[in-house]
Amino acid sequence: MILPKERDPRFITIRRGGTLTDLNHQLLALWAAACAEHVLHLFESAQPCDPRPRQAIELARAWAWGEIGMSQARAAAGHAQAAARDLSGAARHAAYAAGQAAAVAHVAAHELGAAAYAIKAARAAATNGDGQSAGRLECQWQREQLPEAIRELVLDDQRLRNDICWSVFEC
Repeated sequence: MILPKERDPRFITIRRGGTLTDLNHQLLALWAAACAEHVLHLFESAQPCDPRPRQAIELARAWAWGEIGMSQARAAAGHAQAAARDLSGAARHAAYAAGQAAAVAHVAAHELGAAAYAIKAARAAATNGDGQSAGRLECQWQREQLPEAIRELVLDDQRLRNDICWSVFEC
């Protein structure tokens, strides 16, 4: 569970009664795609012939650039999630990260899901019991990628939802 019970109006678009601008919604999707892509190799090394997570990331970006509609991105999210189902560990988390990134087009608050699953993937891929360190490094990398326009919004969201996101944002 990565979504709060009550939706934060900062992650609801203005046209739906929230305060999120289209530009910031697009930036959230692009950042989520970057987070997912950063760990995508963990999925692709386990499932080299399955294009669904990569396609989800590509369609998350295509939605942010106005090239496709929300429903196409949302469908790609479901396909990436399906790619994860029979897997475990880093590969599974990486596929879920891709699905969450594509789902941002539909519900902006999925941005944190992409980041959290990417951190879980990095932790799971770490060797020699170094998972916590790998997770912190991934979290720090993600924060370095945040566009200034959404930086405080995402960091505040991480503070508020860290408990329901497996406490991965303690970096």
